[in-house]
Amino acid sequence: MDKEIENIIQFIRQLYNQQEGFVPLHTPEFKGNEKKHLLECIDSTFVSSVGKFVDQFEEDVAKYTGAKYAVACVNGTSALHIALKLVGVDNDTEVITQPLTFIATANAIKYCNADPVFIDVDLDTLGLSPEKLETWLNNNTKHDKSTNKTINKITGKQISACIPMHTFGHPCRIDEIVEICRKYNIPVVEDAAESLGSFYKNRHTGTFGEVGTISFNGNKIITTGGGGMLLFNDKALAQRAKHLTTQAKVAHPWEFIHDEIGYNYRMPNINAALGVAQLQNLPLFLESKRKIALAYENYFKSKDYSISFITEPLSSKSNYWLNTISFQDRIKRDEFLKKTNEGGIMTRPVWTLMNKLTMFKNCLHGDLSNSLKLENSLVNIPSGVIN
Repeated sequence: MDKEIENIIQFIRQLYNQQEGFVPLHTPEFKGNEKKHLLECIDSTFVSSVGKFVDQFEEDVAKYTGAKYAVACVNGTSALHIALKLVGVDNDTEVITQPLTFIATANAIKYCNADPVFIDVDLDTLGLSPEKLETWLNNNTKHDKSTNKTINKITGKQISACIPMHTFGHPCRIDEIVEICRKYNIPVVEDAAESLGSFYKNRHTGTFGEVGTISFNGNKIITTGGGGMLLFNDKALAQRAKHLTTQAKVAHPWEFIHDEIGYNYRMPNINAALGVAQLQNLPLFLESKRKIALAYENYFKSKDYSISFITEPLSSKSNYWLNTISFQDRIKRDEFLKKTNEGGIMTRPVWTLMNKLTMFKNCLHGDLSNSLKLENSLVNIPSGVIN
C-alpha cells in the first residue's frame, strides 16, 4: 500500500505541476474582472447590502441556472434556513434529508425548531435515494385528509419538507424525489450548495424543487468569499425571500417599519461584485475540472489499486467540484489519508454521518447501509482548477 500511495502522490503532483510543497484540496481562482469590480464597488461606497452588483449577480445566476428568480444571501446556510421557512417548516415538524451531507443541511432544519429524519443515499449518486425515500414514507407515514398533510405515524408530527443534496457536485435523481414528494404533499428544498454548473437531464440542479440553494464559500467552484443564493420559479416565493432576508422591512422613503421577524441575510454588494466576475469564468473552471476528473478516472482505471474513482451518475453532467475515490475498506482509507496529508497532499474523508453526531443521535432514520458504506470508504482528493 505504501508504494501505491507514493505513486498516487507523484501522479497528483504531476497533474498539478507541483513537485514539492503543499497541494490543497481546492482553492479559489481569481483571473478575471474581480479586482476591477471590487474597486468599482469601493469607489461607489455601496459596499453593504445595497448596490448594483447584488442585482446583477442575482440576474446572472438566474440566467445561468435557468431559474426564473434568484435571491442572494450571506451564505449557503442562511439560504437553506430561509428556504425551509418559505415552504412552511415550523416548530415540531420533521424534515427528511440524507445523513451523508455537510452539517449545514441538518443545522438549518434545527434553526426552524424542526427535527431531521435521515434517509439513505444511493451508491452511484451519493445523494438521497428515491427508492428508500418512498419505502420509508409508505411504511411510516399516513395522510391527514383534513389538512392534506403527511404525518409520521411514530411521532405524530408533520413531514414539512424534504432536502436532497447533490453531493460533491454529482446530481441525485432529483426528478424522482420531487415526484414522490408531490404524491405526499411534501415540498422539496434542493441543497445544491456544491453543484453550481451541474445538470441533471439537461436541467440545472436547484431548479427542480420549490426552492434551490447554492453556496459561494471560499472552497466552492466560484466564490464570493462568503455567500449563497436562493433559486425560484415562483415569483411570490422569491419576493417573500427578499423581504425576509432584508429584516422584513416594509418599503418606505424614510420610515423604519417591519411587519414580521426578519433576518439580516442579504449579500453585501462587495461580495456580489466578486461573484459577478467569478461567474464570468465559470465555463473555464468547469472545463478544467472535467479534464482533471478524466485524468483521475483514467489513472485509477489503469492501476490495480482496489481504488475506484467516483464518476458522474447517469443522465448527469457534474461540475466535479470535489473529486472522490472509494476504498474497499476503512483501514486502507485511513492509511491513505495519513500518508497523503503527511506528504503534503491535502485529502479528507467524507463527513461523519449526521445521525452519529451528538445533536442528531436521537433523530429518526431508515436503513442507512449505503451511507455507512460510503462513510467508511470515500476520500476527497485535490480538485482545484489547473492554470
